[in-house]
Amino acid sequence: MNSIDLSGKVALVTGGSRGLGRAMCLGLADAGADVIVVSRKLENCETVAQLVRAKGRKALAISAHTGDPEALDKVIEQSYAEFGHVDILINNAGMNPMLGPLSELTVELFQKLFDVNTKGPWYLASRMAPKMAKHGGGSIINVISVAGLKPPAYLGFYAATKAALQALTKVMAIEWGPHNIRVNALAPGSYHSDLFDSAAANPGYEEGSINATVQKRIAETEEIISPILYLASDMSAYTTGHTLVSDGGYMLL
Repeated sequence: MNSIDLSGKVALVTGGSRGLGRAMCLGLADAGADVIVVSRKLENCETVAQLVRAKGRKALAISAHTGDPEALDKVIEQSYAEFGHVDILINNAGMNPMLGPLSELTVELFQKLFDVNTKGPWYLASRMAPKMAKHGGGSIINVISVAGLKPPAYLGFYAATKAALQALTKVMAIEWGPHNIRVNALAPGSYHSDLFDSAAANPGYEEGSINATVQKRIAETEEIISPILYLASDMSAYTTGHTLVSDGGYMLL
């Protein structure tokens, strides 16, 4: 991680106030980037922003519902007013409040999941891409999930929203590649987070997740940061439109 230098870069991370997003913000700061922390609760965003500043980097905390296009417009406006450019966009915010069959999915929950997991990342990236192009390009990373590549029945619609985002990642890469904007996806397997630990309260969930990997363990959040830094940096300068899987071998079984 220390060999990656993001000095002079500005990174925007949605869902940046806790879990993987928080770890991303701190990892990006360690690599030299200034960071924009976006999430629902401003107080939590500011807590992470303070940790970024303690590392000697600039930080901006913004409260926004990432499924709301109007809120995302304000995120873009505040970010560019503060920094003048954004070089790295990480669409990390996501949600999965339901474990169960599709027949139990309500229309309201369908819309909520789609808005946050698919519509929000598409909207934010598509509105920021022209601005990135004017400043010479950048890197966009859409955080999906191995569930989008190998859908389990109990995560059916969550998997569908992430699969849709993977497809959008490829289209974004094709459309924006000529403008020096790279767009890739990261598909993590199971790692300790609020989302996973909440689901692990269901009997057998954690044991099943462990047994579904080759390495027979759940990753720590920090282990997902190195792939993010690779995709954010010039080390992946000739990589676009791909999905990097970090899953402990889940996809092999």
